[in-house]
Amino acid sequence: MASSTTGDVLSEAQTGKTSKKTKHQVDESELLTVPDGWKEATFTKDDNPRGLLEESSFATLFPKYREAYLKECWPLVEKALGDAHVKATLDLIEGSITVCTTKKTYDPYAIVRARDLIKLLARSVPFEQAVRILQDDMACDIIKIGTLVRNRERFVKRRQRLIGPKGSTLKALELLTNCYVMVQGNTVSALGPYNGLKEVRKVVMDTMKNIHPIYNIKTLMIKQELFKDPDLRMQSWERFLPKFRHRNLAKRREPKKKSAKKEYTPFPPSQPESTVDKELATGEFFLRESVKKRKKMEEIKVKQAEALTKKQEERNKAFIPPKEKPLMKKTNKESKLDIEAIKEKVKKAKTKKLGAPPVNPAPPTGSTVGKKKKSKTKANHRLAPW
Repeated sequence: MASSTTGDVLSEAQTGKTSKKTKHQVDESELLTVPDGWKEATFTKDDNPRGLLEESSFATLFPKYREAYLKECWPLVEKALGDAHVKATLDLIEGSITVCTTKKTYDPYAIVRARDLIKLLARSVPFEQAVRILQDDMACDIIKIGTLVRNRERFVKRRQRLIGPKGSTLKALELLTNCYVMVQGNTVSALGPYNGLKEVRKVVMDTMKNIHPIYNIKTLMIKQELFKDPDLRMQSWERFLPKFRHRNLAKRREPKKKSAKKEYTPFPPSQPESTVDKELATGEFFLRESVKKRKKMEEIKVKQAEALTKKQEERNKAFIPPKEKPLMKKTNKESKLDIEAIKEKVKKAKTKKLGAPPVNPAPPTGSTVGKKKKSKTKANHRLAPW
């Protein structure tokens, strides 16, 4: 009995341990997934009632063409930053915007958001979109693309490829990442959630590296569909994602004309013979000048005679008549005519009657037969051309 009780206790202890392990595993999996609709609590004045110890400020320059727009929307900027107790100043003479904290500022991260706001405004982002950076779940990313491509024409083409025809590629990227993307000059300004900004940066960098954005957009679309399925959230998505290969790198194009490389020799090539050496070898060096001139003239005359004969041959080619084809085809003498077959064909042709048969044929009589023969002969006389 004692042994049975001890066995039960051990089994209970073991089962208890296993149940604890399973509970622990479930808790970890639950912690990894964020529940839908969950938001972090906002930072209020109660979290930091004493305020900030030091005053901090940021400043940024803006181009001349943004001056008119900033003048118009500046009251709205001051109002939006005033709610966060951040002071903003616009200097049109210097062309700069400055933001700084005040004594009432309680949120230490508010000045960082204000800095991002003025950066976005200076980079041609409209105020309606730039104000969203003051929200807790929003962030911005300014991607510098000016130094990624050396050739200016190539850079412009790749930047236009990112925008797409009538901005369709950029619009698709915005819908998939829930971010606002603005391409201006040598920078790309993105505004949205952190996960979306990460994807936008990847697409922009790949486009500048000559990878078409449509490939990344396709993968984002597949990821968006996979994320909707709760069973696949914790699994790897590599088997579902497409794998694009570089076609040009796999098979290198071979040139049409291949130049065979000469064998390497450490010794330099032999020095070419001079004209004096050649004359010494042939014996012309010891001849008189008059004899040399006469020899040259004879060589020139021989070359001229050869050229004249070639020209004359080319001219005479036009007067040579072409070979005529035979008009009559050669018949095989061995093939004999079948006279009997021809006679049978003639007999059959004579028996055939011309014209359509009558609708109501009458029985043939003696008088009618004679009339028919006469009518046939008349008809034949009319039809015959002779």
